[in-house]
Amino acid sequence: MHTPPSDKHRTAIFAGGCFWCMEEPFDRLRGVISTRVGYIGGSTVDPTYKQITTGRTGHAEAVEITYDPDRVDYGQLLAVFWRQIDPTDPGGQFVDRGSQYRTAIFYIDAEQQRLAEASRDAMKASGRFGPARLVTEIVEAGTFYPAEDYHQDYYKKSSSRYKYYRFHSGRDRYLDRIWSDER
Repeated sequence: MHTPPSDKHRTAIFAGGCFWCMEEPFDRLRGVISTRVGYIGGSTVDPTYKQITTGRTGHAEAVEITYDPDRVDYGQLLAVFWRQIDPTDPGGQFVDRGSQYRTAIFYIDAEQQRLAEASRDAMKASGRFGPARLVTEIVEAGTFYPAEDYHQDYYKKSSSRYKYYRFHSGRDRYLDRIWSDER
């Protein structure tokens, strides 16, 4: 269930390919109040999943995170984000191809932008992704459109289907290889 930000809570928005795969890691993080999946970064008003899958709306599948900054900070959220994606792939993520599956950090304010850029620079400097160029966008957040109800908490509602998809997507094999020293 989505909890709107209060005066105390903050919002973060990340795109990392399949939004089903991006929701679960943040839901497990202490200090995250709620998550919801949806669409951001395009020109179509109130898009549907069917429209998004065409790749013509300009939107990306994304996860919107409501969090308590006294319990988890934006830098920690960024660290989780980088460990879920292949930031070198300009054509999508794993088996999901197209701009709707691109990686992006959608910042809410100047501080998030500064932290996002610093985290990207640290990822580049780490050499973890080899000589490949990091293509993850860092852009100002526009309107976030929640996805249809059946997409929310999909990894819980349709656990078997989600696990099957995730295993066959190649995401976990890639992440295990890239982050093996930290898993």
